[in-house]
Formats: sequence, C-alpha cells, structure tokens
Amino acid sequence: MFEKKSASPASARPAVQRRGMERRRAILDAAEALLREQGYEAATLKAVGERAGIPAASMYHYFPDRHQVDAELLRRHLRVIEELVTAALEGSSLSTLREAADAVIDPLRDYFREHPSCVELWFSGRSEALAVLVREFDAAQADRFWRLLVERGLVSADTPRLALQLAFEVGNRLFDVAFRQSPAGDDATIDEARRMVIAYLKTYAA
Repeated sequence: MFEKKSASPASARPAVQRRGMERRRAILDAAEALLREQGYEAATLKAVGERAGIPAASMYHYFPDRHQVDAELLRRHLRVIEELVTAALEGSSLSTLREAADAVIDPLRDYFREHPSCVELWFSGRSEALAVLVREFDAAQADRFWRLLVERGLVSADTPRLALQLAFEVGNRLFDVAFRQSPAGDDATIDEARRMVIAYLKTYAA
C-alpha cells in the first residue's frame, strides 16, 4: 500500500501566508473599531487582540507593539485619502484657487468625519512614527498641489514649493483644532482654515 504523502512545505506556504494576511487584517479591523468606539487609550494591543479573537502571545508575531498597529492602520487610511484627493483634483477643471482648495479640504474633512479612528491617529502627537507618516503625506500632497496650481495657471510659475508646504502645515494645524473642538470637526474653524489658505495662496496668483 502506498502511504499518503503529507503536504510539502512549499505547497503549505501559500496557506500560511494567507492566514497571516487574514490575521493582520483582523487586527487592523479590531484596532479601527476600538479607536472609533472608545478612543485611543482603549485600543491597547491586548484589547485589540481580544477584539480580533487572537491570543495575546500570537499578537506579537504580527505586531511587536501597538505603535506598529497604529502606523499600519494610519497607512491604510492614508492610501484611501490619497485616492479621494486624487479623484477630486483630477476630476474637475479647478479654474479658481477656491475650487482647488476645496478639492483638498473637503475630502479630508469628510473622511475624518466618517473615520474617527483616523482622527485619533492623525492628531495629538501619539508617536513619532505617526507624526512622520503625516509629515511625509503632507509633503507629497503639497508638492503635487504646487505642480497642479502652476500647470493650471492659478499661481505664478515662480511660486516657491515652500508656500504650499506652509499652506498644508497651517491647514493641518487648524484641522487639529477643529476636531478637538468637535468630534465632527467644527465647521467655523474649518471655514476659517479654508479662508486663510486661499488668502495666502492668492498672494502668489498668476
């Protein structure tokens, strides 16, 4: 009689990798839920593991500490936000600075309102890793926004990139204020942020 051969390591590897990806996704989904429902302090690594149904000992195999969970979850948010902003910028004619500013501000405002977990991670200086991710995102978006405004003739060709970097910095700080004042983002503060950014950019109008 022939003995039944067990699965080879090579054939088992895809299943192991798939299970690992599913568990990482479950961890991130659990962290998202806890941040949304109970806030940052409640989303400990232990609580996330319990929510995901993953033993504490196994959690460290996927994420050595909660900061890495936070960073990976914020990266997931940033990918979606970038898609939304890209669609807004490329999906219309944007013939004025107001329209261009709206194309960046409105998707961010709406996303933050729909995803309180992102607000919990984006602001408040939770960790240096998160701060770096936000700075890198803002820098990339500011550079892209600068190119778009110059190409559309909405600012002069000699407008320094620094001007857009500062505009994003101001907007980011005021969004922080808006979402500290209200979980939904204080409309008056967001409108003032919009006015400040547009007025500043108008000083570079072509």
